[in-house]
Amino acid sequence: MEVSKRGFSDKALEDFDLIDRAVDQNDQQAYAALMKRYKKAVFFMILKMIRDADDAEDLTMEAFAKAFRNLHKFKKDFTFSTWLFRIATNNTIDFIRKKRLKTMSLNTTLSDDGGNAVTIDIEDDDNNPQDEFIKSQRKEMVRIFVDKLPAKYRKLVQLRYFDELSYEEIAQELEKPLGTVKAQLHRSRELLYEIAQGKEKHI
Repeated sequence: MEVSKRGFSDKALEDFDLIDRAVDQNDQQAYAALMKRYKKAVFFMILKMIRDADDAEDLTMEAFAKAFRNLHKFKKDFTFSTWLFRIATNNTIDFIRKKRLKTMSLNTTLSDDGGNAVTIDIEDDDNNPQDEFIKSQRKEMVRIFVDKLPAKYRKLVQLRYFDELSYEEIAQELEKPLGTVKAQLHRSRELLYEIAQGKEKHI
């Protein structure tokens, strides 16, 4: 991919080089380098939008999964960071919208002509092809590194990302306190990022 150097910072040009290596050579170190550069910035941007660290970490993983899956479509008309943040923002807005719809569907009550409360129960399990695609991207991203995790973390990641269980459901499944599950999932994500950066020998 040829690109004019005019108007781009050195960091942006380095990103372009990493993208070329990732796409053309399937260079895992190039993917890891891109993740290392922008993981914290993406996480904190998402955290500002949703105010929940657990969901922000999940959505950070999803943003990178989607970006890496579509990296071959990236055009060097603007910086990689701009493109990545747009993906992360749009994905988070979708998450907020779906969460709001689910909350509304559970709590929507109207009054009939007699003044009696009528609950409107809206099914929200529409299997949108785009939703399924996002799920597959997330799973594919996690699979790259998950087999290198210690067994106890591997099980947690399996339940959270592959079986799509909530934190509460995982706590019940493993018969562990909810706080322990959240803490260990947080640690498992840290380990995944360390593995992605080539630091698995320290685990």
